[in-house]
Amino acid sequence: MTHIHTVATQPIAGQKPGTSGLRKKTPVFMGRHYLENFVQSIFDVVGAEGKTFVLGGDGRYFNDRAAQVILRMAAANGAARVIVGQGAILSTPAASHLIRLNKTDGGIIMSASHNPGGPEEDFGVKFNMPNGGPAPEAVTEAMYARTQEIVEYRMLDAQDVDLGRLGRVSLGGMVVDVVDPVADYAALMESLFDFGAIRAMFAGGFRMRVDSMCAVTGPYAVEILENRLGAAKGTVVNGTPLPDFGGMHPDPNPTWAKALMDEMFGADAPDFGAASDGDGDRNMVVGRGIYVSPSDSLAVLAANAHLAPGYKAGLKGVARSMPTSAAADRVAEALGIGAYETPTGWKFFGNLLDAGRATICGEESFGTGSDHVREKDGLWAILLWLNILAVRKQPVAAILAEHWAKFGRNYYSRHDFEAIAADKADAMMAALRGSLAGLKGNSVEGMVVSGADDFAYTDPVDGSVSQKQGVRVMFADGSRFVLRLSGTGTEGATLRLYLERYAAGPAGLDLDPQEALAPVIRAAHGIARIAEFTGRTEPDVVT
Repeated sequence: MTHIHTVATQPIAGQKPGTSGLRKKTPVFMGRHYLENFVQSIFDVVGAEGKTFVLGGDGRYFNDRAAQVILRMAAANGAARVIVGQGAILSTPAASHLIRLNKTDGGIIMSASHNPGGPEEDFGVKFNMPNGGPAPEAVTEAMYARTQEIVEYRMLDAQDVDLGRLGRVSLGGMVVDVVDPVADYAALMESLFDFGAIRAMFAGGFRMRVDSMCAVTGPYAVEILENRLGAAKGTVVNGTPLPDFGGMHPDPNPTWAKALMDEMFGADAPDFGAASDGDGDRNMVVGRGIYVSPSDSLAVLAANAHLAPGYKAGLKGVARSMPTSAAADRVAEALGIGAYETPTGWKFFGNLLDAGRATICGEESFGTGSDHVREKDGLWAILLWLNILAVRKQPVAAILAEHWAKFGRNYYSRHDFEAIAADKADAMMAALRGSLAGLKGNSVEGMVVSGADDFAYTDPVDGSVSQKQGVRVMFADGSRFVLRLSGTGTEGATLRLYLERYAAGPAGLDLDPQEALAPVIRAAHGIARIAEFTGRTEPDVVT
C-alpha cells in the first residue's frame, strides 16, 4: 500500500544541485524528510511512471539506507524496474554504462565523489540522463525549483530489499534487479583494451600499485587487474570500500594519495602507480620516480590511444575543460582533429560525445574519459595507460620525455585555497572581474598581459551559452592563470588557481613545475590580491 506523507512547504534542498548533484553533510541528508523530498523532486521532474532506472553508489556512510528509501519511492511513483548494484554499490562510470547498456530512462547515483565520507562527512545524490551523463542545467534547475514548492512525497510501505543477493525480486508492482556491479563494466573494458598484451606485460615481471583509497573502485580493480590481467595479488591496496573510506580523503592527488607517491618515488618503486577516488571517476597516474599531471595524461592518452583496440580507428576529436592545460590541443592539431575548450563540467563533454565530435575528454581535476560512457572514468584511464605501456615497452618517464620533445611542455599546476569564507571569495572575484579591462598591456613579474576575460562558452552542438566560467589572464609568452570558485565542497568556498607556462624545447623541459611556474604564481597573487581578500598566502593543496 502506498502512503502519501505531507511536509510543510519550505526550501528543502537549500542549494542548487549541479552536474555533481546535491551534496550536503550526511546528517543533513539523514534529517527528517530531506532525502525523500529531493528524490521526489527528481521523480516529479523526470517522471517515473512505467520507467526503468539504475541505482547505485560509492558505498559511503548512509549509502545502504538511502538506497532502500529510493527504491520504495521509485515503486510508489510507478517505476517499472530498477537495476541496482549488489550492496547498493556502483562506480559512477559503471552506472553510466548500465544506463546505456540497458537503455534505461536514467539513473540515481549516491555519491559525493572525492569528498570524505562518514557520519559527519559528506553525502550526495545526483541524477544521470538516458545517455548516461549528468543531468543538464535545465533539468537540475527544475529539480531545485521543485524542492522549493514540494508539499508531499510518495513512499511504499514495504520491507527492505535484500541487496546482498543477486537476482530479481518484486517491490510492490516494481521489478528490482540486483546485479553484479563489476561484471558488465569489466566486459566493456575487455572490449576496449588489449588484455592479452597487458597480461603478457604483467607475466614478464611488470609491477604496479593501485590505491583504491577504501572507495568504490577496489572491487573493480581487483577483478580486472589481479583476476583477469594477472597482476600480483596485493597490487590493489585499500581495495575494500568502507563507509568512511577508512578515514581517508578519497581524492587521488599527490596530497591525499601521499603513501602511493612515497612508494613510487622510493628505492624499490613499482613500474607504475595509480589511484582513484570515492566514486571511481577520477584517476592519478604516477610512473617510477615521475608524477604525471592530469593535463599531460590527457595529452599522452590522446597521442597514443590508437594503440588500444577500441581506438585503433583514431579519434574524432579531443575536448578539455578550460582550466586544463593546452597540451592536448597540440596533439589534436598534429592529428588533424578537432580540439574543444569547454567550461568545467562533464555535461559539456557529453554533448560533444553524443554528437560524434570528440572521442577523448579530460579535466585537470584528475578526470579523463571517452565515448564509451558519459562520465569520466578513472579505471578506464589507468587501463589505457597500461595498454600503451604494454605496446610501447617503455617506462612512463621515457614516454613523457618523448612526448615533450615532440610537442613541447605545458608546465601546469593547480593551487587550492579551501574553506574560504564565501563572502570574501566572492568579493575577490568581483574585484578581479572589475579590473580585467585595464590589465592588457601591463607588465607583471616581467611578463606582459596580452588579454584577460571571464570565459564564456557557446556550445557548438545545442547553441547554449554559459557565462562567467572562470577568469583568465593571458601573457604574451603563452603563460596564463585562471581563477574560479569551486562548488564541490560543502563548507565555505574553494578558490582554485590554475597556472600554465609553455616551454617549446629542446631546452627547459625538465624543470620542477613549481619552479617553472614561479613568475606566473607571483603575478596571479599580485593581480588577484589573494592575500588581501582571503588572508591566505599559501594554498592548502598543490597538484
